Amino acid sequence: MKKKVLVTGAAGFIGFHTIKSLVSEEVYEVIGLDNINDYYPMTLKFERLKALGIHPDFIRYSKESISETFKDFKFIRMDVTDEKALFSLFQKESFDYVIHLAAQAGVRYSIDNPNAYIQSNVVGFNNILEACREYPVDHLVYASSSSVYGLNTEQPFSVKHKVDKPASLYAATKKSNELMAHTYSHLFNIPTTGLRFFTVYGPWGRPDMAPMLFANAISKGEPIKVFNNGQMERDFTYVGDIVEGVCKVMTTVPSENENGNQYKIYNIGNSKPVQLMDFIETLGNELGMEVKKNFMPMQDGDVVSTYADTSELSREIGYQPKVTIQEGVKEFVTWFKEIYSKS
Repeated sequence: MKKKVLVTGAAGFIGFHTIKSLVSEEVYEVIGLDNINDYYPMTLKFERLKALGIHPDFIRYSKESISETFKDFKFIRMDVTDEKALFSLFQKESFDYVIHLAAQAGVRYSIDNPNAYIQSNVVGFNNILEACREYPVDHLVYASSSSVYGLNTEQPFSVKHKVDKPASLYAATKKSNELMAHTYSHLFNIPTTGLRFFTVYGPWGRPDMAPMLFANAISKGEPIKVFNNGQMERDFTYVGDIVEGVCKVMTTVPSENENGNQYKIYNIGNSKPVQLMDFIETLGNELGMEVKKNFMPMQDGDVVSTYADTSELSREIGYQPKVTIQEGVKEFVTWFKEIYSKS
């Protein structure tokens, strides 16, 4: 019998790619959940779901939609803050695995809209934990973030480093998720693994992130905003490498640690930081256009550099990113030109 997987944030960037990978294997029954909020244009979210065989008209008129492309995929429009609906779903479906990717994303948006983060990232996550407690699953995998390292300057970032100096509310909510998961693993024996994602990019990416902002501006001949006068670097990680890691982690239930808890935290990144100016040059070359730059000071809530130590993930699940920045940017630009810029 096929294992049943719940993926929240199904219409999101990583959620979409994760579901596509899982259903392509034809060994899982997958249910995707998303509230399709308007943090960024809903059109992109509908297009992602359409690529998974869920037509936008189905979503508008029904809360549940069966994929026309993948026989083992069903989409449900639901908010994880709806505790009653979420519990009903868990009771009905008896999930084996949960991949929780639904969250209010974005560092700078959290400065002006803090309540959105508390509701989605804290209340919503607590509902997921409570549902896993009431209707036990084999493994809960959830999205944390490299943002939890905040003002930490010791690099590469290791899961053994202290993460008690967040630079944004978004980072604080992600750190709270790790603490909450530890509590539920300890008290209620729920196997949990948190993944600290490092600057994920690629086709179908979020329009509020640098690659999409840059590509949009460059393609229109407009200047791009380059913060901290370009003196920044990021551990850019191709989404395909991220998804391969997520799926491997899902089936690798953590062993009991020294405290007897099935609780784990991993960094998941490329472990090869790229200078922002080099990334911009690569993107401009692939687009075949001149890049006009507007150099600006550092933004509130941002950090200068990210660099993931993924040795533990590599050692324990065999994670090994394969896509170079040149290959990844080429794939992103191909999608941007063929699909996104024409939508």
